[in-house]
Amino acid sequence: MILIVDDKPENIYSLQQLLESRGFSVDTAFSGEEALKKAFKNRYALIILDVQMPDMDGFEVAKYLANYSKTKDISIIFLSAANHDRRFIEQGYASGGIDYVTKPVDMEILLLKVRNFYRFYEQNLALNAVQHDLLSEIERRKRAQSSLLEKANHLRLILESLPQIAFSVDPKGKIDFVNNNWFLFSASENQFPECHPDDPVIMDVVNAHIKKGKAVEMEVRIKPLNSELYRYHLLRIVPIEENHVIAHWVGTFTDIDDQKQIEQKKDEFISIASHELKTPLTSMRGYVQLLDRALRGEQNVKVQKYMDRVQGQLDKLSTLVADLLDISKIDNGKLKINHQLFDLDILIDAVIETMRQTDDSKMMHIERVGTRLDRLILGDELRIEQVLVNFVTNAIKYGPDSDRIIIHTEMNDQEVKVSVQDFGIGVPAKNQPPIFDKFYRVEETSVRFQGLGLGLYISAEIIRQHQGRYGMESKLGEGATFYFTLPIKQRIYD
Repeated sequence: MILIVDDKPENIYSLQQLLESRGFSVDTAFSGEEALKKAFKNRYALIILDVQMPDMDGFEVAKYLANYSKTKDISIIFLSAANHDRRFIEQGYASGGIDYVTKPVDMEILLLKVRNFYRFYEQNLALNAVQHDLLSEIERRKRAQSSLLEKANHLRLILESLPQIAFSVDPKGKIDFVNNNWFLFSASENQFPECHPDDPVIMDVVNAHIKKGKAVEMEVRIKPLNSELYRYHLLRIVPIEENHVIAHWVGTFTDIDDQKQIEQKKDEFISIASHELKTPLTSMRGYVQLLDRALRGEQNVKVQKYMDRVQGQLDKLSTLVADLLDISKIDNGKLKINHQLFDLDILIDAVIETMRQTDDSKMMHIERVGTRLDRLILGDELRIEQVLVNFVTNAIKYGPDSDRIIIHTEMNDQEVKVSVQDFGIGVPAKNQPPIFDKFYRVEETSVRFQGLGLGLYISAEIIRQHQGRYGMESKLGEGATFYFTLPIKQRIYD
């Protein structure tokens, strides 16, 4: 907006008509005092100010405007009808004016000056806006940098307080922070601790994962300085993201050597114990069978009942020893899978018949539904039978108040799927992810239902070695469905 200040309305009117006809917004004031009030209240791009006015002339108005921050940058064009003298012109410029025009005014020339000053005003506004944005961006970055520095210092304090070896890596893979524990295993903050010759080079692993943007979790053997003994450590390196971009990596080495030694001794104990138990158990089974035959002619129902119970307990003990042996073989990588073509339909029917005959309640109904298979399966028949028996046994065990089990089979071009569904107590959602882990047992059922938690772990390993899948679906109180798949390797030949 342009403010025209003149004590004569006729002068204002003609100039106002000209400027408004050219698209400018115009405001007017008829005295210096009115001009000051409006200038302090409104925002003007330009003031066209008459020099000769009663009470307060144009020079005085300009000096007042120049003394206030809100008005000091307003451009002023002085108009004068009488003062053509050089000293008045100099006074106009000295009081804050940017131009001095004498009357009579050449309106076209004045219009050109107004356009130029107005354009200058708009450019100045744009520059001020850019400057404001730049200052805001600088301030934002300063705050972000300060916050980032604070977070970095906080992270370093945390890493320094950890009992593990802790470090951080920049996005290029360069180590940029290590805690004091680092120097127990490495003499330089720029080099990872020396690892066992049989283990992968740590730096190569780290760089490969950084390129892929994936976290690292691996066991590695490193040794303290001035020591010849390597100790197992769990190396974890995780990315730290800022605005969905990886800005840093933080890693730790956690000593797990004692845990590994305990696990190794436990595995050795299980292996030795299971092998040592197998020989006397075989002898006991033989003697019990001989004693059972010797008593068959005796019509002593009570003795025969006790013999049946002893035989049942020996069967359970044999299963336990077999599971322990399998665990030992799995841990040592010696669980053998003998792949041969076999008929899965016949195997399933045989398992159903066997379970019907051996179930103590004699009331369990095992139902077979789904697709009958039209091809042979390549795999270890005895091991697949072991998996299926385990699933069915669990279904009977954890469905004590149910009398129904469904074995469902389905097939496509790639695999065969076998599911065992029970209508028992079900498995809580929180306990489902680790259900196939070694020695895992659901706490809520561990007292009521005995066992070591080995069957599902062994079953999972057998299916893994067949390149199949396994899993479960369950709702608490509505039963559970355990399933496994086997890949179809070869069609049956006519």
